Amino acid sequence: MSVNPGGFSESGITVSCEGHGLQPEHSTAWGRWALQPAEKVVPVKGTGFSPYVTTEKSAGALAPEVCFSPFLVGIKPLPAACLAPAGMLMRIACIALLALAATLSPILAAQQTTLHMDVKLVSIFVNVTDRNGALVGGLAHDDFRVSEDGRPQQIAVFEKQSELPLNLTLAIDTSGSVRKDMTEEAGAARRFAHAILRPQDLMSVMQFATDVRELTPFTNKLPQIDRGLSQLHGDWATALYDAISLGSERLGQKEGRKVLVLISDGDDTAKNTTYGQALEQALRGEVMIYSLIDVPIEASAGRDLGGEHALITLAEQTGGKYFYVADGGLDKAFAKVSDDLRTQYLLGYYPHNQEPGRIFHRIEVAVPRASAGEFTVRHKTGYYADASPETN
Repeated sequence: MSVNPGGFSESGITVSCEGHGLQPEHSTAWGRWALQPAEKVVPVKGTGFSPYVTTEKSAGALAPEVCFSPFLVGIKPLPAACLAPAGMLMRIACIALLALAATLSPILAAQQTTLHMDVKLVSIFVNVTDRNGALVGGLAHDDFRVSEDGRPQQIAVFEKQSELPLNLTLAIDTSGSVRKDMTEEAGAARRFAHAILRPQDLMSVMQFATDVRELTPFTNKLPQIDRGLSQLHGDWATALYDAISLGSERLGQKEGRKVLVLISDGDDTAKNTTYGQALEQALRGEVMIYSLIDVPIEASAGRDLGGEHALITLAEQTGGKYFYVADGGLDKAFAKVSDDLRTQYLLGYYPHNQEPGRIFHRIEVAVPRASAGEFTVRHKTGYYADASPETN
């Protein structure tokens, strides 16, 4: 609000209120003012701010941008005595009114504030199993509790058996230690793809040995997937962590659920990407890893127990699961992956009371009503808050 410094004149007092919702009815010396709303005021509940806010936009998984409306101030016309040449008291009163208007100006300007709340929705895919390992599918919103870095969070999104699109990369180890099983792997993978893909889902096929090759880009066309699986060929080295890193990077660009299914014995011999780098890329991409551990000869002295443990840990850290191919074969392992993906809960929250300065935030999901040991809850262990991986 600005006030004409001339203040006293034959023609009256000029007050400018542009942008604050006040418009003159007409331009006479006595300028009566009509009260007009500066913007449409929409009640929005549950924001934690003033009950009257205007929502300008909402983008993707970001919380809405909230704009506070200025309070509407009516200015009454000045009495004629204020403009009379005589009457010291009336002149003093007019001076006081001008001082009040000057005081209100910065207050009104401060009220026209846009508050940006760029808080990302954190999504967690959760599986719950009972003591016997059977999937539990009848839980409700109030059965779950979520905390981040030990601080309770409010669940804003809850879905059973999420219908979100499934983006799945099938990465097959064709190195020397497992390539004798390639025909079996291709057949089982083909049957898995035909069973799990819906019209809204996408699958890609990769093979890894000395290097990583994409045989089929993301598609829901089964003939293309079949053609890619028919092109598997072997080599001697194993670029396991390269495959995890590259697969996670490409999956991370997709929307919806992101799943990397690995078939390998866990032996990484290429040594280009480390275990830590591969895990970080998977967590940053919000990728769930399912490890199908294919041990060629269980009693072999050359069995890579460290590699097997790495595949198990990758699955546990990302909210996926691991299965040994020897326990029933590849078809059974693929069927377990399919069941797991169809019996998931989706929980989402906007981080509240977040601990500052952390790059990685740890997540805990619990079912408090269950007795100790009754349920096992699987989910990713946390997420990275910064934008991109650190360079090593």
